Amino acid sequence: MAALWRIRALVIKEFLAVLRDPRSRFVVLVPPLIQFLVFGYAATFEVSGVRLAVLDHSRSDASRRLIARVAASESFRLIRTIDSADLIPALVDRGEARVVLVIDESYARDLEAGLSARVQVLADGRNSNVAAIAIGYLSEIVAREAAALRPEARRVELVERAWFNENLSSRWYVVGALPATIVMVVVMLLSALTIAREREFGSFDQLLVTPMSSTEILIGKAIPGIVFGMAIAAALLIGGIYWFGVPFRGQVGTVFLTLFLFSLAIVGIGLFVSSLARTMQQGLLGAFVVIMPTVILSGFTTPIGNMPGWLQRGTLANPLRWAVADLRAILLEGAGLREIAGSIPPLLAIAAVTLSAAAWMFRRRSS
Repeated sequence: MAALWRIRALVIKEFLAVLRDPRSRFVVLVPPLIQFLVFGYAATFEVSGVRLAVLDHSRSDASRRLIARVAASESFRLIRTIDSADLIPALVDRGEARVVLVIDESYARDLEAGLSARVQVLADGRNSNVAAIAIGYLSEIVAREAAALRPEARRVELVERAWFNENLSSRWYVVGALPATIVMVVVMLLSALTIAREREFGSFDQLLVTPMSSTEILIGKAIPGIVFGMAIAAALLIGGIYWFGVPFRGQVGTVFLTLFLFSLAIVGIGLFVSSLARTMQQGLLGAFVVIMPTVILSGFTTPIGNMPGWLQRGTLANPLRWAVADLRAILLEGAGLREIAGSIPPLLAIAAVTLSAAAWMFRRRSS
């Protein structure tokens, strides 16, 4: 019971230290809001308004209908119609046009004869993602135009339907994983500052002479970061659902269980960094060194399946990888405790390792 009262006193002290310290208040309030808005609006895999130039050798009614269909699409913005292929290199080199649609002279005749009509797409490959998506969009538009002109030539009708994300909105995919990513940043920074703050302010030796054991000190240091992280996660979930329209098909308890286990693993890493740091600046730098590869190797923006095999195996030790996958499954698929049970043992194992490493480093640096 005495240990609980000592931990309670330290937790209250840590909450007051975070609220009174301008740098800690900044970490809790400003980065989560900025990241939420920036990622929610800017981090999208959808392509729209691609600058398009057209070279129409056919100059027929059929080619003009195709150009009108492409120009009417939100994915493209027709910026110029050219009359010579010699102009194409300059347009692409200057970045004036990202895609050039070239319609063959025999386009209309081939369509009327039931033959394959030739349409060429030239894309600026310097941005391979935009080029690949734009070519796919154009291919779909051309296929629909051909089917509309000659419906009797169709033999197979493709009916498309996407599960869990009916409109294929990449914003759902990104915002659904944002709570875990931002919680990692907040918890990591707060826990990385906590012991370093004591050293910088000269109160670390006073803390060591208290009746508290090193385990009690670490527990008291860890709890505020976890509480702040969970509170921010709740706010971001509400914002994602009501501001960005992300569906919530799972259970609240399952979400917070995942975030709690994830926060345990992250706070251990932050406390380990903080035990190494002698100043708050060193703690911040150490946290950012860990944050960047953790986000990149989590599957938040790039699929883990596209990584080399040895790197995919390495991501198993990344707690953010499990939290990102679980949040997307819970929000979009309605996954329950049974569906995410496979990620609980890895998160517990990572938390055990990181917290043990933080305790060992704290004892070593304070001896």
